Amino acid sequence: MKKSTKFNNTDTSFSQILRSRVNEYFKSTAQKTTGGRKMYIKSSILLCSAASLYSLLLFAPLPWPLAVFFCIVLGINLAAIGFNIMHDAGHNSLSVNKNVNTVLSYSLNVLGGNIYLWKLKHNIAHHTYTNIEDEDHDIEIKFLRVHESQTPKNHHRYQHVYFPILYSISYLAWIFFQDYEKYFRRRLGKNSAIFNMPNREKIIFWLSKFIHFQIFITLPIVFLGWQSALVGLLIVGLSCGICLATIFQLAHVVKETGFTASNPGVIADQWTVHQLSTTANFATKNKILTWLLGGLNFQVEHHLFPKISHIHYPEINKIVKSVCDEFRINYIEFPSLYTAWKSHAGFIRSMSR
Repeated sequence: MKKSTKFNNTDTSFSQILRSRVNEYFKSTAQKTTGGRKMYIKSSILLCSAASLYSLLLFAPLPWPLAVFFCIVLGINLAAIGFNIMHDAGHNSLSVNKNVNTVLSYSLNVLGGNIYLWKLKHNIAHHTYTNIEDEDHDIEIKFLRVHESQTPKNHHRYQHVYFPILYSISYLAWIFFQDYEKYFRRRLGKNSAIFNMPNREKIIFWLSKFIHFQIFITLPIVFLGWQSALVGLLIVGLSCGICLATIFQLAHVVKETGFTASNPGVIADQWTVHQLSTTANFATKNKILTWLLGGLNFQVEHHLFPKISHIHYPEINKIVKSVCDEFRINYIEFPSLYTAWKSHAGFIRSMSR
């Protein structure tokens, strides 16, 4: 991983005060920073609903309109497992028990991904170097231009038209192509450093890919036939992909957030302020959306405190806003999912020119 980029930490008063107030909140309320019982209940609901939908699609004689509907809902359910269970567990914030976090983080492997590669790409690269080109590999999106320093190509002129299609296929591309690409080239991005995957993780990689293949391809073909299985996989994958890609893009790729070219040196802001300038919230008053998204509509709080469970974000949101007001630091938040999407779509269009 590149370490050339550093942040300006000459004045850390904002960070210190923000962290002290958040720590005081947990101390005064006698709460743990993890999700605890609420997350165990939530995880059980999401896992049971996914298993039920999968069983219905595989074993129940459903009319095709109902089967299509259940495939779409299963895709959303799988995305919700990623947003809630895998994401919190991957940040060690779901449970105080690290073993529980480890086991539940491997829910990503059951869904076709790989938690080892995800942690390298997300926990380290994305969370440390948010929206910094060549450092944050989440903004290396094939066929999309999302930063002015990225060379415009002919197909970028139409990206405002085709980007929803890219988002839809993103999950299938991730689990059936991009994971293998990273595994064999041993790089997260085209300009990143080589990583060495431990032998244990290599075994887990291939074993979990095999298990995923049996669950989502072999068994559906055996019980439903290859045509129905293929159509079902596509519908589930497209549904899951549009959810995953949209939510993560709305948090960082909008008109209001900043991007930084990858010139070696010191970023003008301290790390905490950089997170605030490159991250956006949306629809934080919508409790249903917050539940489904695992608090990822509170993306600002998540980036500032990734090891705190998302169930605490609504309260931490008030603290962060208050401290930002004191220091006159801009806080980016959209009132709804629609306004965030509108800003994102407008930004994608502006980068197409």
